Amino acid sequence: MENKLSNKELFLKHCSPAMETPFSLAEYRDRLNRVRKEMAGRKIDLLYLSSPESLCYLSGYQAEWYQAQSPKEWPPVSGLAVHVDHDKFILFDAEEEEVMIRYTTVSTDTRIFRSDEMKSATDKILSDLKEEGWLKGTLGLEMRSYRPNRLVSEQFQKDIEGAGCKVVDGSDIVREIRGIKSPQEIAYIETAARIADIGMHAARGVMRPGVTELDVYGEMICAMARAGGENAAITLPVVSGPKSACLHGLASRRKIMPGDIVNVDICGVYNRYHYNMARTFSMGVPHPDVASVMEKSARSMAMLKELIRPGLKIADLLSHVIGYYKEAGIWEDRLWVGGYEIGLAFPPDWVGAFVYEPGMDLGDRAFQPGMVINYESNFYLPQAAGTSILIDSIIFKEDRAEMVSRVPHDLCVIE
Repeated sequence: MENKLSNKELFLKHCSPAMETPFSLAEYRDRLNRVRKEMAGRKIDLLYLSSPESLCYLSGYQAEWYQAQSPKEWPPVSGLAVHVDHDKFILFDAEEEEVMIRYTTVSTDTRIFRSDEMKSATDKILSDLKEEGWLKGTLGLEMRSYRPNRLVSEQFQKDIEGAGCKVVDGSDIVREIRGIKSPQEIAYIETAARIADIGMHAARGVMRPGVTELDVYGEMICAMARAGGENAAITLPVVSGPKSACLHGLASRRKIMPGDIVNVDICGVYNRYHYNMARTFSMGVPHPDVASVMEKSARSMAMLKELIRPGLKIADLLSHVIGYYKEAGIWEDRLWVGGYEIGLAFPPDWVGAFVYEPGMDLGDRAFQPGMVINYESNFYLPQAAGTSILIDSIIFKEDRAEMVSRVPHDLCVIE
């Protein structure tokens, strides 16, 4: 008599939702080949990737949980192994993600930990890699990833070294390759910008004295979700009144009051690609001194649009903006001026690997086509009014650079 499959076995073996990978197989192959080329240049034989961004970049993998604070019984060791001499990767994960892997990834070699194998998942990874002939030479780990946690990563490294491999930091390999976006990635970021605009317009539409910061936050999130936007990699802040000086404060049940300054920092997200922007609102006409600082900060964005282009040295851009702020008389009241790479991201962070700010030695480094960065013009305000947070993102193409958001940079006064 034929054995009947259990519900679990039937589901894991046969369930296969429609594919949701956002890029072509050719683009994923190109990414893998560029990673392997960089590995060869750094003399790394095997790269084991554990960060959500790296898993997604090479395979399409997307999930809502990555065991960031998991109990010790569920070690966050699932990941993706790339060998310098092979045109495939091996994806390791737990059985409850087996179906998700089928529709979110282009993996052709997936190794699954069954429930009773989770405590010894590291042993299975090393055993499979050894059987493939991959566990030799120099192995790179993403040592700057929060995942896996220190306890697990140190034991993993010890086990790898015990198998005869030399372990080095391979964090920069995928991060640096991701810094130059493909045309398709750029298109997704432009869509994310339109979603961000929708969110900012929704925030403005509901904002008035008497509503709470969470009211504004909720309308903003709802509007972006209806437009096809995904959850951002950082919880979006809406901060008002004295809290407006708290750049990384959370929206709360605080009621927005007449005379308040309100800052809204937002990312539109499409296929996990982010577009960052922030705007400042005033509940009523602000004090003239406050309005003056905000106007000068906004004017810097117009200047930026005239300056930015592919090939521009980053140090030259910073020199121009520093000169402008000093001439405007607000330089000494800066909270932060500068920016960082923006793009593919998962919680808890959308800040990319590249950052630029006054005082950094950037040498002759220049903006390149394919780069996407944000620019922040953030200043403390007079009259103890808080701060003005003004942010937009810049997309560098072959022949131009542009901010694609259509939301004005000027202070928005809510009467």
